[in-house]
Amino acid sequence: MARVPTGIPGLDELIQGGFLEGATILVSGGAGTGKTILATQYIYNGAAQYGEPGIYITMEEGATNLWWNMKSFKWNLTKYEQDNLIKIYKVGMIEPAEFAKKFSEEIDRIKSMVEKMDAKRLVIDSTTAFGMWMGSESQIRYSLFKLAEELKEMKCTTIMTAETLGGRDQFSRFGVEEFIADGVIVLYFMPPQRALFVRKMRGTKHDQKVHPYVIGPKGIEINAKEEVLWESLKR
Repeated sequence: MARVPTGIPGLDELIQGGFLEGATILVSGGAGTGKTILATQYIYNGAAQYGEPGIYITMEEGATNLWWNMKSFKWNLTKYEQDNLIKIYKVGMIEPAEFAKKFSEEIDRIKSMVEKMDAKRLVIDSTTAFGMWMGSESQIRYSLFKLAEELKEMKCTTIMTAETLGGRDQFSRFGVEEFIADGVIVLYFMPPQRALFVRKMRGTKHDQKVHPYVIGPKGIEINAKEEVLWESLKR
């Protein structure tokens, strides 16, 4: 089966060379764990290393803020945006009363962008912000399942991010994202230690250990050779 390499040092080694083509992967973790960095790195590497167009859908930060935040890594997002290999799209705030209609409109808009760019990679950042716009838990669950179905139809290999409270056994915010995703990668930050765990990865004989990672001058780098004890992570 075809795989899509992330290009993130140490990660592809844990997942048989990359994500399955067309899969939806949840990247979850508490505040400050580097979810947005990992997701941006995935899109950037797609353009810079593999020539694959990617779209970054943000529900919290605009394109300018994203550029500023990533400036320290010397990732030239502007260059690849000009080359039509990266597109950053900000979804506006949606009131709960208008959510059903606006949700469908936004999905259609994203589909159109995917088709126009022939995008191979997609990021939804974040499902947490997405869920906060909805009026009830049942609406959250339905809409997230609907989103997953729409992502499959787009045939992009997608990362969705979700913010948790940072506990060891928390894998999503609403308790549904990890079930609709094909893979789950959890990031932990318990100072001074950072750790990554591949919770699941369908169709993949993935590594089952917890590994340390750093956020360095080139982004996230995972040490696939070293292990962090599960018991050392706080509940």
